[in-house]
Amino acid sequence: MKANPGLMFAVVAALAVGACAPATDVATAGNPDPTHNARNALDWAGAYRGVLPCADCQGIETVVVLAGDGTFRSQAKYLGKGDQLFSEEGRFAWNDAGDTVTLAGAEPSRYFVGENRLTRLAQGGSRVTGALAENYVLTRIGEGLTERYWKLVELNGKPVPALQREPYMILKAEGTRVNGFGGCNGFSGSYELDEAASRIRFGQVASTMMACTSGMDVEGAFHQVLRTVDNYSLNGDRLTLNRARMAPLARFEAVYLR
Repeated sequence: MKANPGLMFAVVAALAVGACAPATDVATAGNPDPTHNARNALDWAGAYRGVLPCADCQGIETVVVLAGDGTFRSQAKYLGKGDQLFSEEGRFAWNDAGDTVTLAGAEPSRYFVGENRLTRLAQGGSRVTGALAENYVLTRIGEGLTERYWKLVELNGKPVPALQREPYMILKAEGTRVNGFGGCNGFSGSYELDEAASRIRFGQVASTMMACTSGMDVEGAFHQVLRTVDNYSLNGDRLTLNRARMAPLARFEAVYLR
């Protein structure tokens, strides 16, 4: 995954500034109420997704994840121009009115924060209106354990090494089935989930039988974790699988673009 945030944000900012529709300033007039604004009144932490306009492609598929600790992660893919992803992470800051966040970076980007949506703003803080307005909106992605792509990032306290293909799992809601990739082979199985108690157990996991020059050790450890765990912890787009009160056996991160 190659990071090129300058390119990503420069293209979007230029489009926002040069849109044909007129722009209006979204700064709050007068003295903003510090006790009732998006920052204080909305459940804004989470992941947002949409397709922003692009001057020379089909659109820029964009995901922005805002964390409650003031950090963000973003990804973008230029549709019709290959599968390359452009990623950035860092900190974001709120404006005095508490309705807009600025994502730090080589090309800082601004988003107006609404109920379950982020609206991309131009460099000067203006908001695009007219026919193109909805094209600058990212909508919130549903949260939860199921129907999400969970990338394995840590096993038994050690980072997962870079492999030709990343290990992952997806818990399907229908039929309570799990499928994924262990590091060498694809796998599938069943699971039992008690969300109220944060309990999870995996049934028999079956995989293909290909032999690989790398990834077999990760796959073996991954499958052993699935056979062992009995509970989980979910915090936004981060998941851990655990046994009793021991240290987490596996850590995962949700991936939205791939």
